[in-house]
Amino acid sequence: MTVYMKQPDILCIGSVLWDIIGRSSSSMRAGSDVPGRITRIPGGVAMNIAMTLVNFGLTPAVLSAVGRDPEGDELVGEAARLGILTDHLYRSEDLPTDSYMAIEGANGLIAAIADAHSLEQAGTKILRPMENGTLGSDTAPWSGLVALDGNLTRDLLADIAQSPLFAASDLRVAPASPGKAERLLALVGHPSATLYVNLEEAGLLCQTTFQTAQDGAKVLTGRGVHRALVTDGGNPAAECLNGDLITAQPPEVLVTRVTGAGDTFMAAHIASEIQGMPRQAALERALNAAATYVSGETPS
Repeated sequence: MTVYMKQPDILCIGSVLWDIIGRSSSSMRAGSDVPGRITRIPGGVAMNIAMTLVNFGLTPAVLSAVGRDPEGDELVGEAARLGILTDHLYRSEDLPTDSYMAIEGANGLIAAIADAHSLEQAGTKILRPMENGTLGSDTAPWSGLVALDGNLTRDLLADIAQSPLFAASDLRVAPASPGKAERLLALVGHPSATLYVNLEEAGLLCQTTFQTAQDGAKVLTGRGVHRALVTDGGNPAAECLNGDLITAQPPEVLVTRVTGAGDTFMAAHIASEIQGMPRQAALERALNAAATYVSGETPS
């Protein structure tokens, strides 16, 4: 069989791993021991974004580190089955496939641990396809969309911010979690970087506390972020670009899961813009997709 390499619509750079999620319909606290369900599904910010983009009819490629262990082989196979391009993954003989573990109750996320050590240790190796001519080079950089994941190290994000490999890219950036939000400071001032953050993450980036998404988006762009989209759960979300602020109200839904909701919002917004939607419609569609996701359904 002849295998050809398809050109991706967007590069998703960051964590590609297994999500192990324990969910219970009970409210929990530290030390709780309750019945529920435990699932293992493909995850990681880059993978979550890629999976949602596929649902919107796009062809994403993932750039990440995945081990040559059984877990890695299974993960790559599942990603390819979903329609995600995996040809450009860095497959390491020495590094194990990363994983993420979370516990969710009726009262939200209780605790989570992200083991992305292999991605961090791989460093710039995951970017080789962007410099060896496969997807681009220093003299002919990738000129399309790039979804960047805050699981990348602070040093690697700083390198990306200055790298000629990304000089022509449309960067879309999401923190992996509030604990890693400050890593995105390296991209403040980048001429094309759009930051997708929640209200807490916006506050961490600005070393303050915001009451509304509108305030967070305005201050972020005032501090040098090219464009900022800020969500606040069921409260209005905001987008600010060149001083122009728009807002939208998320639909009210019953929340059954939270892990991956921000990634779904980001991917749906990117897909909406690729498909030519104006700003307000793209923001509203992304909020609807995230609401559908947290309700337990599949966004479309």
